[in-house]
Amino acid sequence: MVLYDHKPYERHFFEAALQALNRESGSKKPVRVKYIDAKLSLDTVHYANGAKIVCIFVNDNAGSEVLRELRVKNVEMVALRCAGFNNCDLSACKDFGISTARVPAYSPYAVAEHCAALLLVINRKIHLAYNRVRTGNFSLNHLVGFDIHGKTVGVIGTGKIGCCFIQIMLGFGCNIVCYDMHPNPELVANPNVRYVENMDDLLRASNILSIHCPLLANKHMINKDSIALMPKGAIIINTSRGGLIKTVDLIDALKTGHIGGAGLDVYEDEQTYFFEDKSGELLCDDILARLLSFQNVVVTSHQAFLTEEALTAIADVTMQNVKEFLFEGKKMKALSNTVNID
Repeated sequence: MVLYDHKPYERHFFEAALQALNRESGSKKPVRVKYIDAKLSLDTVHYANGAKIVCIFVNDNAGSEVLRELRVKNVEMVALRCAGFNNCDLSACKDFGISTARVPAYSPYAVAEHCAALLLVINRKIHLAYNRVRTGNFSLNHLVGFDIHGKTVGVIGTGKIGCCFIQIMLGFGCNIVCYDMHPNPELVANPNVRYVENMDDLLRASNILSIHCPLLANKHMINKDSIALMPKGAIIINTSRGGLIKTVDLIDALKTGHIGGAGLDVYEDEQTYFFEDKSGELLCDDILARLLSFQNVVVTSHQAFLTEEALTAIADVTMQNVKEFLFEGKKMKALSNTVNID
């Protein structure tokens, strides 16, 4: 197996999961992993020579051309070590007979807690206060926030992460409004949570908006029209996929003050910068540079998942998917965590 876009912080967890897998396999041929720092692309597909499986992350390119090259090299499985699969062409996987599986859930608490952290940092200006006192400035001017208690929090997407975030916000004493095409029965039964049938109604009500839905079919769902419906001064939190927000429209709303702040763990063109150390280079993405110039915007580098518990689960579930494929003979739709299409 070739693991692309390898980062040092995940190596320990994958090595532990790999050792456990090989112990369980007994006398069967042990699985070997080759760690590649580069992202999967047409330029790096040659690293998969001799491999039966490639393991990829959120910014690897598993488009049709790359998948064709992988199949020529006799790769039979793409193991996604993440929940999202918008970077993998599932139609091409079907055409080439490549099995595909993901990690549907790892630690929803990790992502939900990061959402809450972003909200608190933006609202209470923690990032500004931290930098001030380190320079000897102990003034409180321009650091005024608001009580989160009693505010209306709109949550788009009420799967495991969205549900965890709602529980945190209920602990703050917030009013919760939700939108999801498939309502969560536990939340429906909660008298402190209200579902709406129209997302516009949610946007109009939300002092705080948190997005927890996949990118597929939802690109730029937050744009100038949807932002215009929100109350002046609202805060937007996004830890899902950057493409859910049309960034130029968010920038315009930040400039006018219609949006009071944004906490972003994702960015729609993040693949060039996120997960990498670019501190010695010029930032040539003008949109990202403008976004980072706002004092009421906090951007983190797609780290919401980054806890020991989540990394353990990601490695374990990835290796479980590999075990099913290699040792249990499960292919395509037969895999427990398949994303292959009919």
